[in-house]
Amino acid sequence: MTADGQPSADPDAVDVVALGESMVTFLPTRPGRLADVPSFARGIGGAESNVVCTLAAAGHSARWVGRVGADGFGRHLVERIAAHGVDTGAVHVDPDRPTGIYFRTAADRATDAHEVAYYRAGSAASAMSVDTVDLAAVDAGRVLHLSGITPALSADCRELMRALTSPRPGRPLVSFDVNFRPALWRDGGSRVLLELARGADLVFVGVDEAEDAWGARGGADAVRHLLPEPRVLVVKEGPHGATVYERTDAGERTAHVPALTVDVVATVGAGDAFAAGFLSATLRGLSARDRLRHGHLMAAAALTVPGDLAAPPARDHADRLAALDDQAWGRLRLGPHWTGTGQVTEETSTA
Repeated sequence: MTADGQPSADPDAVDVVALGESMVTFLPTRPGRLADVPSFARGIGGAESNVVCTLAAAGHSARWVGRVGADGFGRHLVERIAAHGVDTGAVHVDPDRPTGIYFRTAADRATDAHEVAYYRAGSAASAMSVDTVDLAAVDAGRVLHLSGITPALSADCRELMRALTSPRPGRPLVSFDVNFRPALWRDGGSRVLLELARGADLVFVGVDEAEDAWGARGGADAVRHLLPEPRVLVVKEGPHGATVYERTDAGERTAHVPALTVDVVATVGAGDAFAAGFLSATLRGLSARDRLRHGHLMAAAALTVPGDLAAPPARDHADRLAALDDQAWGRLRLGPHWTGTGQVTEETSTA
């Protein structure tokens, strides 16, 4: 799929390529302050790899492009991501720089009690550049998925992101999740993220981060006014749902889908899952409403598990739920294990 929405002419192209940093995550074995937790369980984390792992589990061909250190953590990352069915052949091993890691508490990321300790400065991923990344592998996807975390890692990463979001022959459809992380930016983050978003074809951004990064107040319409360039703009509005703006030959089309009622276990990874669901439906040529609904369903899968990654619902199951009328959609309530059992309830029921 090229930037104008046409299928790629490359018969070897995968559905989605994602470029970015993945890190080994250490999750506490019990609640408490990082200073008090005696032991941690090892996992993996990374916005871009989360997206392609979810897409691979949903039946799409996917590739992760990145850099890891020549250490056990790097090997663990590559092996775990590959185990999800993701092509990791374009991942480079850096002999001099380490793989990034981080520790977090068991509390919800949205609470003040949540703690995160990152050890990613000078990581192998921060050395990604137009000279150290396999650009042919990057461009061999129908969709190239990027996020606003990568340009915060280094000056070289920023220049790489500028190159990937600039017009060029054979450029795939570029998907960009703003993912504004103020703690990663010393200065200039808002300006850089706005520049990159304006160069992308499909942009995901929350109303809260658009206000924090760019001062965009007034809801989804204010974000679209600030970002008229992307052909497709998805504005996530938290518990209110999400709105998509899509520019077509016939003019701009808009659709809004309310969020689902979900018994939340943890919010980690929900935004990445939403992007994966929307991209999956985009690759399948579904309507704007159904693309949003599949985003909500994938997010609900992530919200009902404790980690970053969740098994997506079977495609036929998700399609049945996405096809519900508005009233039935509004009555859905999804709880833990709903993707595995296929069981959902309505808010009005006593189940």
